Amino acid sequence: MTTRTDRTGRSVVQVLALLVGVVFLLVGIAGFIPGITTEYDSLSFAGHESGAMLLGIFQVSILHNIVHLLFGVAGIALAASAGGARLFLVGGGIIYLVLWLYGLIIDHDSAANFVPVNTADNWLHLGLGVGMILLGLLPGNRGARAASDRPVSDRSV
Repeated sequence: MTTRTDRTGRSVVQVLALLVGVVFLLVGIAGFIPGITTEYDSLSFAGHESGAMLLGIFQVSILHNIVHLLFGVAGIALAASAGGARLFLVGGGIIYLVLWLYGLIIDHDSAANFVPVNTADNWLHLGLGVGMILLGLLPGNRGARAASDRPVSDRSV
């Protein structure tokens, strides 16, 4: 079984990882834009004291935005190969499920909430975790390596 590719030679899982990475990058940028982020004047580096809210819903801080930016860059970089793309989607999904559990366990008004997260973030992290893992494990994404991932000697002419 071969992995489907688009016109650029990317497999489906690579395209999905690239799209997810770009979305994270855009979210990280949006967290620094007043108007898209409400209460921007209360944006702090880290901690639950940050009153800034992305789209007026998700609590963010400078650290939170930087994490989104780095996650986006990682997704874009790992999308260069099918294996890297799967690693980003499944591994990133696991990270987001851990972050969801973390958000459920901690007191949102304590110093332990250094990211920071709120209830809306917790629901989003659950959805991201499950969604990313499912995307990384789609049946069509687990097939043989795409032509771009195989050594040149293995490729058909």
